[in-house]
Amino acid sequence: MQQNVVTVGVDLAKNVFQVHAIGADGKVLVRRQLRRAEVVKFFLALPPCLVGMEACASAQHWARELMALGHDVRLMPPAYVKPYVKRGKTDAADAEAICEAVTRPTMRFVAVKTPEQQAVLMLHKTRGLLVRQRTGLINALRAHLAEYGIISGKGPGGVTVLMKVLHEAQERLPAHARAALHTIGSQLRALASAVDRLEAQILAWHRSDAASTRLATIPGVGPITASAIAAAVPDATMFRSGRQFAAWLGLTPRPHSSGGKEKQGGISKQGDGYLRRLLVVGATAVMRMARKDAARQPWPAQLLTRKPVKVATVALANKTARVAWAVMARTEVYAAAAA
Repeated sequence: MQQNVVTVGVDLAKNVFQVHAIGADGKVLVRRQLRRAEVVKFFLALPPCLVGMEACASAQHWARELMALGHDVRLMPPAYVKPYVKRGKTDAADAEAICEAVTRPTMRFVAVKTPEQQAVLMLHKTRGLLVRQRTGLINALRAHLAEYGIISGKGPGGVTVLMKVLHEAQERLPAHARAALHTIGSQLRALASAVDRLEAQILAWHRSDAASTRLATIPGVGPITASAIAAAVPDATMFRSGRQFAAWLGLTPRPHSSGGKEKQGGISKQGDGYLRRLLVVGATAVMRMARKDAARQPWPAQLLTRKPVKVATVALANKTARVAWAVMARTEVYAAAAA
């Protein structure tokens, strides 16, 4: 019976996996649970078939494992699978919904990444974690020193001043306060060194990757943003257009239409929030340049005359995403005249 399987839906988990397999006529052939050690053995016994999974934890690993066995594996966003769940929340119902969703002609899929691309994204996520921890420590240091009347300016320069003042004024602080503040200071120095090491590794990969170096030719896209996009989007042709890519990043307006009346709201903020944040940060830098020298950035400068700064910045991030898609899909270097 397993030799007649053409489509399989797999509901992933840590130890117990649910599979739902159907034949060419849609008849259910297999509906069972698999232990983790049984997954590869089960798919070895199947002919090459279409396998659907939700793009969740460990999905990339299992996709590569089953692709190595000759299966056509496709990952789907969980939000796109949910409408196919008929009733209740069970592993069997989820596997059945995945099996049905993967056959839909309008379904959108998530690209399967290589181990190297996943490793680069791991560098980015670790860097982001450490940056958030560093921000929390800086806020704590500022708040604690403010209790003793020690204030400094914002930004990295202000932190440097705080550390200097802490060293110079430590005799005026109670012993317990000094112990707490020096602990924060040592943690800040350790985090700064760790972030620098991660950024050096990201930069090295960026220089060795052709797609990432091409992306870095776009204004507002540096090595961090370029490497993140190149690793997260291994195949830009999965998107039909630059607008679809921007919509995947949540940078397009959220539409709302009813009764023939169309209205657009703010950006949807769906998709990869990390890439969206990097593009908006890069657009902010370009907008700052446009306000100082409109001749260097004419399009952002003209946009600023009609729209508020934040709206214009998001609009520029939207445009940058579309340009990034074109650069990746056409394997070309950015050209200002063609933008």
